[in-house]
Formats: sequence, C-alpha cells, structure tokens
Amino acid sequence: MLFVASPEGELVHSNDALREALDVASEEGATLAELAHPEDRAALLEAWARLQQAHGLVSFRARLRDVNGGYLDLLCRVQPSSDRSRVFGSLRIPPDGGAPGSTELRLKARILDALAEHLDDVVLWALDGDARCVYHEGKGLAQGGLRPGQFLGASWFELFASDPGSDAAGIRAWFDGTVRRFPSESHGVYWDNWIIPMRGEPGEPAGGVLGVSLDISKFKRAEVELREQVQQIEAQQRVIRDLSTPIIEVWDGVLTLPMVGTVDSVRTADVMDSLLSKIVEKQARYAILDLTGVEVVDTRVASHLVELVTAIRLLGADGIVAGIKPNVAHTMVALGLDLSQLNTQRNLRAALSYAIRNMTRAEGAPHAGGAARGGSMTS
Repeated sequence: MLFVASPEGELVHSNDALREALDVASEEGATLAELAHPEDRAALLEAWARLQQAHGLVSFRARLRDVNGGYLDLLCRVQPSSDRSRVFGSLRIPPDGGAPGSTELRLKARILDALAEHLDDVVLWALDGDARCVYHEGKGLAQGGLRPGQFLGASWFELFASDPGSDAAGIRAWFDGTVRRFPSESHGVYWDNWIIPMRGEPGEPAGGVLGVSLDISKFKRAEVELREQVQQIEAQQRVIRDLSTPIIEVWDGVLTLPMVGTVDSVRTADVMDSLLSKIVEKQARYAILDLTGVEVVDTRVASHLVELVTAIRLLGADGIVAGIKPNVAHTMVALGLDLSQLNTQRNLRAALSYAIRNMTRAEGAPHAGGAARGGSMTS
C-alpha cells in the first residue's frame, strides 16, 4: 500500500491497494492520524514529528481503520522528499502477520529511554542504514557539552568528515554485522564505544547500528596519573642507584667505586655497565671496588664481582677489590670460584697505595712497564 502525503500528514495520493484496504473516502483530505486507533494516535503523531527532523527513513507501527470499520495492525515507513515538500510512504502487514506487537515495541522503547535518562556517563545513539542518526540520548551528553537529540538526522559521514581520527571507510565497516569496541576522544571527553548491529526486517537489507558510548574520562585521567607516578618512581630509583654507586677518580688513572649496603644482582649489573664505560672514558689503569660498607652479598653477586674484575682486565686496566668483610669472603670461597687472579687489598688506603706505587714504578721504568704491571697482577 503506497501513498504520498503532505508534511502535515494529509494524504495527497494513494494507490488502489491502500484504498481497497483502508477507510479512505477519497484521495485527498484524509490523514493517517484520523485513521489511527485512538490508542495509537499519539505514537503516530510522535513518529510523524520525528520525521520533520530526520533526513532518512522513519518506521513505526499503528492500527489503522479498515473499510469494514475494524483496525489493521500495519507497519508504516515514511521518508521526506529531497525538498521536504512531500512525504512518500508505504503500509504493509508486518512480518508477524499483524499480531499484537505494538505494546512490545513501546515497552522496548521505554526501556531504551529509561537507560538513556538514568545512567550517568552513558550516551545511546543509533544510525540507520545510511549512517544518519535516528536516536541520540543519554545523560553523558552533558559531559561533552551536547544536548539530547542534537545530532538527530545528521549524517555520521558529514558530521565527522573533519575529524582526523575518523574515516568514511571505517564508518562503513560498522554495518557489516560485527560487534565492535574502540576508544575515542571527542569534545574533550574520552569514550569507550560499542557498535552493535541491529537486525533489519525479514527479506530486507540489514538495519542500522546501535552505538553505546561510555564516558571513561575519569579512568583515563587516573591511568595517566598512575603512569606519571610510575615514571617518577623509576626516575627516583635511578637517582638512588647512581648515588649509591658513585664512581670517583681519586688519582690520575685511578677510579674508585665505594659500595655501601646490600649488593644485589640489579645493582651489580648497573655497576658493571657504568664502571666499564667510565674506564674507557677516562682511560683508567686501575679500578678499585671498595666493599668496606658491604655487609652481605649473595652467591650470584659474588660471581658477578669476579666477572666484573675479568671484564676490567679485558679493557686493559687492573681491577682491585678492597675491604672485603669476613662473611663476604666466606661466601666467595664457598662458591668454589677461581680467585687466583683476583687482586685484593685489606682496605681502600692499601689499594690506593698499591695502584699509585705501581704507576710510579711504571713511569720510572717505561721500558719495563709491561713487566711491572704484570707483576702487580700476581702480587
């Protein structure tokens, strides 16, 4: 059943099928509202008012008076002409055969409206098959400075054409029947978006999509603050490690690394990296590891210290371990490590004297420098 109506709802033209089924006295003068059942008249007028704001198809269901004085439960689809001077519409028996269904539809509509009206930080919106907005409600709209229904009738393609974060192909993909979830930022608000496909009528193209947007700005801000705190803690830890392992050039060509407290694997790895780099930078000949302030080392750290001394030697310098406590010495011996090449001194003073004495001897006998250094390794 086809018809053409004025923007006010007055029937201008109707085909034979409509005139044979409904109580239409003539082609002109009658309105759909006059034919509607009294209980459905308000819903029909509300749908017709929605048509004035929309640019696409509007569907609704209503009981219309037939030629026998009864009522037919019909599905009505209307769409304005391009110049909005006419409304083109169709009426047909719905897929369920015209069984009572308008009550169920109204119930679903009330449920949807209740969700939009009472849930904080939520925006509910729907697009028809042409990506035009047919529903736009929710308390969360106020967060972005928007008002309910502001985008009704707007094309999503046109609305977000200037948004660098969106593209037409991405919006078209929403209509492939797949549920999607993605974050976005709009109007200064961070959104968690769900795109849910809506089924079309049987035998017709797929319907539009339902969008559910949740305002997650407060969670986003908390995430940013937490990330900044973690970065600050990591920076503080780096400063603490640097302060706890200062490398001091106590003499020309002699570096000292005093270590205090508990030495763990992480700290030992940092020491190795920084000390080896400093030896190359300063062209140092001796590197003294002062363990006077170290009370405890574990077995893995003891092994790392031996490896560190070996690495120092590979760079052409001598590594000296000074001030080893008895319990630390016991741990290193218990490991069964090869300590024969490890140069140890009683304390820092003894280590400095050893290094300066050997450098002075080497400078006094330049041709025997290699032998002098070699002797120091076995003393």
